[in-house]
Amino acid sequence: MSHSIVSWLARRLLGALLTLVIASVVVYAALRLVPGDPAATLAAGRRLTPEQLAALRETHGLDESFVAGYLGWVADVLRLDLGTSSVYQDAVTALLASRLPVSAFLIGYSAVLTVVLGLSVAVVGAVRGGVVARMATVLTSGAAATPPFVAVVVLLTVFAVQLGWFPVAGAGEGFLDRLWHLTLPALAMALAAFGVLARVAQATFMEQLRREHVEVARSRGVGQGTIVRRHVVRNSLGPILTLVGLLIAGLFVGTAVVETAFGLNGIGSFLVASVARQDFPVVQAISLIAVALFVVVSTVVDLLLPVVDPRVRKELFR
Repeated sequence: MSHSIVSWLARRLLGALLTLVIASVVVYAALRLVPGDPAATLAAGRRLTPEQLAALRETHGLDESFVAGYLGWVADVLRLDLGTSSVYQDAVTALLASRLPVSAFLIGYSAVLTVVLGLSVAVVGAVRGGVVARMATVLTSGAAATPPFVAVVVLLTVFAVQLGWFPVAGAGEGFLDRLWHLTLPALAMALAAFGVLARVAQATFMEQLRREHVEVARSRGVGQGTIVRRHVVRNSLGPILTLVGLLIAGLFVGTAVVETAFGLNGIGSFLVASVARQDFPVVQAISLIAVALFVVVSTVVDLLLPVVDPRVRKELFR
């Protein structure tokens, strides 16, 4: 492994670590910056005696300096101890673990729909051109401009209430039943991401189709399918992979609206309920998880770029 590769890896990993540290400081500082007594916020509306408030401050390190309290909190997080819910009086880790399967399935389902539908529409629009390309542009522009809550209302009204093809609420039991129950939520989450991916990918594919090496391949009688696979899609994987990573990480945010609307017992709906109940330890934990997920996905995409993009790999091996 050359020095340039080691240096590149070190910069990427150091940047990811620095981002996580800064984000964790902000998340922890939010408790100290709330108006009034932070212990009262952690009490979540419960009437506590002065002794109980003092114990709560000690538990959460509020009786210590900011640095000492932060370091103690980070040590707990590294041990997967995310604190205790102010409302449920149960470990936040256990509460999130019970809701993780639904959210993970929903995000994974949405990611698959986003990538498969987005790239399919982009390839068809770029290769066919003309009216098909313009129709694809209109379709994807409309999808990209549709907020998740609008998609939820339309999908529920048409496919759940009027047609009755899909259930209105619930996550289902077993793989196939869950797949059926989560189809509409996944579509609602994937719609905007699909539109963005398809628009960018179509423009990238059309640019590649105009390249000189593609014209040379056509003049040599190479089939359209081979040209698209080997020369168009392959040379576009770098920017597309970066965009896909950002969109998948962003799907986690969409779970808050979609899970609440469809009555799903996932992390997103749990976040909405926790904000309403002022359950700060849960909000703090989910916020940290969201940032960590974004950083991890972005870092993985950066590390995969030399694998899928020969130009990046050539630059590193100089």
